[in-house]
Amino acid sequence: MTDMSRTSASFQRFISDAPDHKAAWFQAVQALGAASTLDVKTQSLIYIGILAALRLESGVGFHVMEAKARGASRDDIISAVLTGLPAAGNGVISALGPALDAFDGA
Repeated sequence: MTDMSRTSASFQRFISDAPDHKAAWFQAVQALGAASTLDVKTQSLIYIGILAALRLESGVGFHVMEAKARGASRDDIISAVLTGLPAAGNGVISALGPALDAFDGA
């Protein structure tokens, strides 16, 4: 599993204070991943694009490191963040900084 220190303080609190819910959440995430026909790198990149479109920057760093570990390049990360630009608008741009900071190890 990727380093959880890149998750938001709220998510870390969820993990520590609600272990039963965390276990259920992680089980659901793993089952959904297993049901997907996409390779794990593609799944990671799509998820980053969704986080950007929903303006959930707090989760971007963690998922960028996961995508990087699965073979995503810096250009893949940029493309994933900006793919939603036509549909979601320029709000996705706010995720670009946190994504590249995580990828570059800042």
